[in-house]
Amino acid sequence: MAFQRHVIGLEEQGDNQEVVTEFDRSSITEEEWAVRVDLAAAYRLAALNGWDDLIYTHISARVPGTDNHFLINPFGLAFDEIKASNLVKIDHEAKIIGKSDYPVNGAGFVIHHAVHKARHELNCVMHLHTEAGMALSMLDCGLLPLSQHSMFFYNRIGYHGYEGLALNMDEQERLIRDLGPHKNMILKNHGTLTTGETVGEAFVWTFWLEKAARAQLAAMAAQPQGLTIPEEKIAELTAHMYEMSPAKPGLKEWPAMLRKLDRIDPSYRD
Repeated sequence: MAFQRHVIGLEEQGDNQEVVTEFDRSSITEEEWAVRVDLAAAYRLAALNGWDDLIYTHISARVPGTDNHFLINPFGLAFDEIKASNLVKIDHEAKIIGKSDYPVNGAGFVIHHAVHKARHELNCVMHLHTEAGMALSMLDCGLLPLSQHSMFFYNRIGYHGYEGLALNMDEQERLIRDLGPHKNMILKNHGTLTTGETVGEAFVWTFWLEKAARAQLAAMAAQPQGLTIPEEKIAELTAHMYEMSPAKPGLKEWPAMLRKLDRIDPSYRD
């Protein structure tokens, strides 16, 4: 088995915990900067929603125009400290591109690299440890088609068994196998993984999966033996109806989320 280091880049960056390197934007394309702004916004919005886990978990985005570079959070910063300029660029060989005062979480590299390398149509990956997501991941039944939100995922979500901390590079093959053709996956006994063609799409899938998980857990706690589950054909019809919508997830919602964040704290754009 080949294992990734717990922390990538620590030997180059030392143990400094204060960002002091001045960001050089001159080599950044406008397309990359736009993705950086969106990705930083996703981190801030995740924090506002209470989806963060201290400095752990991660959201990544592919660098436009490349197949082997993606952006991810600097390991050591909280989600509400992330901004466009302090995101770390890393390649598929686990090498940090450019300068950063912070390293990268090794488990984050293993999970996100797996998706970015195998699924070129997906440009954003969100992996979270929310209470609802973790609780759902512990249930044998998985996500049930109880709420309208949950039916968006009906027969369209993967499940991956727990293998310990995600540092084993060999696990990447199984992560992709279990994700299958889907964009979203439950990591059993661990949390959730959502993806999208855009940052906005991945965020909206996360929002809906979190809401579906919370609704299911609340219903099961209130009346575990009396759940009303629609017929399979209705659940499938609902999922299909959503798929046929001309507006992809995030198309309308993401600009609204950015406006909300701009009203609260626009420093994510720095």
